[in-house]
Order: sequence, then structure tokens, then C-alpha cells
Amino acid sequence: MSIRIGDRIPRAPLNIMRDGAPAAVTSDEIFNGRKVVLFAVPGAFTPTCSVRHLPGYVEHFEDFRQRGIEVACMAVNDAFVMDAWGKSQHTPEGLHLLADGNGAFTRALGLELDATAFGLGLRSQRFALYAEDAVVKALHVEAPGEFKVSSAEAMLAAIR
Repeated sequence: MSIRIGDRIPRAPLNIMRDGAPAAVTSDEIFNGRKVVLFAVPGAFTPTCSVRHLPGYVEHFEDFRQRGIEVACMAVNDAFVMDAWGKSQHTPEGLHLLADGNGAFTRALGLELDATAFGLGLRSQRFALYAEDAVVKALHVEAPGEFKVSSAEAMLAAIR
């Protein structure tokens, strides 16, 4: 069962790059006591993710910050890949790139995508959520192959 509005973000491990090395964090560290927009992509360096999804959040990063909202991007990739992708996309300092390398957080959210038919294994569905102090206030999960409801613009409109 997937997470719903009103649910608490489940505790699960993630990784980030810190000082040039992967560092373990938990979802609690990302969400507790904060306002956070988390958007997830099926994979770093993939076409829609690199051309539209992440660039939209980079473009609107300050709009979120002005509202006191942190922005995090997650994919079922390792921390090295997320770091390289972030550098190639010129992500601003403070936009958190979360590596869910084993898919533990994605499974805890109930938002996994079986992409084995395409040689990609378990991935995350494309989605965006807004949470305040680890409680989901808005959740937008894309239909397969679509990119409409999880964009930066859609999330800004949803949390006005």
C-alpha cells in the first residue's frame, strides 16, 4: 500500500554525498521538523528526469526556499551517480540529492516501479510530495510514462 496524505514519512535509510564520500542518513533526518518537497525520478541521467523534472526544480529552487521549504530529489541510484547528475545539472547548494540505492525508502513509501522489462530493475515511480514535520500534506504520483503532476510548477501551485 502506498503512502497517502496524512501519513507520516516512514523511517528508512538513504545516502547523500558528503565531503566526496557517501554518507548514510535517514528519512527522519531529512523530514523531521522541516517543510520538504521530495520529488522522485525513475533514474538519474534518464531523458525526462534530466531534461524536464530536475531542471524545473533547479529553476524554481528559490521559490521554494522563499516559502521556507527545502527541496530533495530522490532516485534508486547510488550516491556517486546522484552526485555526478547533480553536478551535470548545476543543482544549487541546498537541493538535496538523495540516493536510495537499494530502494528501501521507495518500498517503504509503497511507490516502487518494476522496470525489469527495460533492464532497470526496481525503481521509484515518478512522484512529488510535500511534507511538514514528516507528515504528508500533498502527494502527486504520475501515471506511467507521464510528467504532469510532479513538476515544480505543479507542486508550487499545490502548496500555495
